[in-house]
Amino acid sequence: MDEIKLDITGMVETDGKKVSHVRFSRGEDYAEGYIPDCKFTKVKGFTDEETARLADYLRENLPDLKKRAAAINPLNALWGKK
Repeated sequence: MDEIKLDITGMVETDGKKVSHVRFSRGEDYAEGYIPDCKFTKVKGFTDEETARLADYLRENLPDLKKRAAAINPLNALWGKK
């Protein structure tokens, strides 16, 4: 089984709410969504069961993921800096 990679953006305000976009990828498969709602908006290649487990992962790790997203500088991300 291929490794599943998680990418996360910095926090942005959308409709008056701070959110961070997340993307799980495995080869050509992906599941895109956002936190803190832990919902997916686009899914390709992951089964419903896998998607539910990914959402569970987001909920279980939400405090750490929010800290990670808050630490991301959007300008550095645009320029490929860490």
